[in-house]
Amino acid sequence: HLSSLSNLSFLSCRPLPSARLKGKRNKPGVETADTPDSARGRGEKKAIKGNKPVNSPKGQPPDADGHSSVTDLANSLTGDMVMLSPGSEDDDGEGPVSEKLGRIQFSIGYSFQNTTLTVKVLRGQDLPAKDFSGTSDPFVKIYLLPDKKHKLETKVKRKNLNPHWNETFLFEGFPYEKVRERTLYLQVLDYDRFSRNDPIGEVSIPLNKVELGQLKTFWKELKPCSDGSGRRGDLLVSLCYNPTANTITVNIIKARHLKAMDIGGTSDPYVKVWLMHKDKRVEKKKTVTMKRCLNPVFNESFPFDVPAHVLRETTIIITVMDKDRLSRNDVIGKIYLSWKSGPAEVKHWKDMLARPRTNVAQWHALKA
Repeated sequence: HLSSLSNLSFLSCRPLPSARLKGKRNKPGVETADTPDSARGRGEKKAIKGNKPVNSPKGQPPDADGHSSVTDLANSLTGDMVMLSPGSEDDDGEGPVSEKLGRIQFSIGYSFQNTTLTVKVLRGQDLPAKDFSGTSDPFVKIYLLPDKKHKLETKVKRKNLNPHWNETFLFEGFPYEKVRERTLYLQVLDYDRFSRNDPIGEVSIPLNKVELGQLKTFWKELKPCSDGSGRRGDLLVSLCYNPTANTITVNIIKARHLKAMDIGGTSDPYVKVWLMHKDKRVEKKKTVTMKRCLNPVFNESFPFDVPAHVLRETTIIITVMDKDRLSRNDVIGKIYLSWKSGPAEVKHWKDMLARPRTNVAQWHALKA
C-alpha cells in the first residue's frame, strides 16, 4: 500500500477583415488563495481599473467557406508586416531560444527489513514561470512505473520558482526484486486554477541502476514532459500595440501541424483569447471553428483595450481548442504572452512594444 508564415516581418495596425467577437479537478493540497473573477460567455468583458469599458467593434462575417488565405490577409492591409521568429536575424545573434526547465532535488532509499521504498521530494530550483503573474504554483507527482494508476503528490507551493517541499513518501510492502523492476518517475506541474495543470518537467530513474541500500540524494535537470503526447502544433499570431488608442490587437492568423484530438485522426480547432489583468480575467474573444482541419487558417482580429499603466500587469492567454459535440472540448495547446512568459513569448511582447502601430507576427509552439 501507499502512504501519505515563416521568418519575422511588419503590417499596419488595422483589424483583420474577418474579425468576429465571441464570446475540476481535485486540488492537491493547495494553500489558500482567492479565486479570480471568471467571465463566461460570448465576447465577455470586465473593466480594467482606470479604463472605461467600451464595446469592441463587430467584424465582418468570414468568407463563405470560413477560410481566407494569408495572401488575402496581406493584401487587405496597408504597410509592411514584420514576421519574427525565435532565432531570426532580429534576435541580435542570440540564436534559437531553448527554455530552461529548472531542476529537482530528491532522495531514494530502501529498507530491507521493512520492505519499504522511501522517496523524499526535497526542493525545486529555477523553475520556469507558467502563470500570467510571472510565477508558478508547483507540485510534484510521484509514480513507480509502469504503474500509472497509483500516484502520490506533494502539496502545492504557491507563487514559488524555488519551492521547498521536504515531503517523504513510503512505498510499503515492496520486495526488493520487485522494486528493481520499477522506474521512479517524478513529474513537476504548475497548479492551474482555471483549467488543467500545466506540466513543467519530468525526471525518470530506473531503480535497478541505483544503489538502494542507503538513502541517496540526487539533483536532476528537468526534461520536457513526454506524458501528454509530444508536439501539439504551432500558431502564427501577430500583435499590434496602439499607444494612442490604448489598444492591443491580436490577430490569429493560422496554425500548423495541430495534434489530432479525434478518433478519426483530425481535430475541429478554434482559438480562445483571454485578456488578463493581474489575477483577473477581463475579456474573452474566440474564433470560428474549423471542421476536420489540422492546418487551419483563421485570419481573425481581436482588439483589446489596454491602458499603458497596466501593460506590465497584462497577459494575453491564447488557447487552441478542439470542439467536441458529444463531450467537453479539449485543449490542444496554449500560449501565454506577457512581460514574464517564456523567452519566445517575452521577445514577441517586447517587439510589439518596440514597433507601435505595426503588426508583429511570430510563430509559437503550443504548450500543454
